[in-house]
Amino acid sequence: LREERDGVAMAFVSGAGAAVAAQKKTSARCAAVRMSAESVSRREVIAGAAAALAAIVAVPAVRADIEYPNVGFLGGSDQIDVNNANIRAYAKYPGMYPNIAGLICKGGPYDSVSDLYKIPGLTDKQKEVLKKYEGNLVALPPRPEYMIDRFNNGLYR
Repeated sequence: LREERDGVAMAFVSGAGAAVAAQKKTSARCAAVRMSAESVSRREVIAGAAAALAAIVAVPAVRADIEYPNVGFLGGSDQIDVNNANIRAYAKYPGMYPNIAGLICKGGPYDSVSDLYKIPGLTDKQKEVLKKYEGNLVALPPRPEYMIDRFNNGLYR
């Protein structure tokens, strides 16, 4: 048994030595490291990295709005933007939500707050309520990303 164990060990050591020798021969033939079946030369890798770097450097920085500067007028302050605010923003003023707010959101865009009195179907009583809160309303330029959500902004109770 002992000889067999030594024989197996000797076979393993000699097998490992043969593998190392074969690996050295392969390394001498190939200058590039191969990670897959296809070889890639250093020149191709450097050219690809240079092209990627050129693409990054050549693209100018994009100047996008990080946040809408008038976000407070969408319902978070005491003033409401009649062109961009959601219908629920008017709920903080008694008598405005849902009827007058619905008429405001359905119409527009408005150039000024005084244009609200020209809304068709507005009763005298509703005009009085509108007059009461006229100081809390502002007409800013309409923004398409807020106009689309004036009735349904996806917030449910």
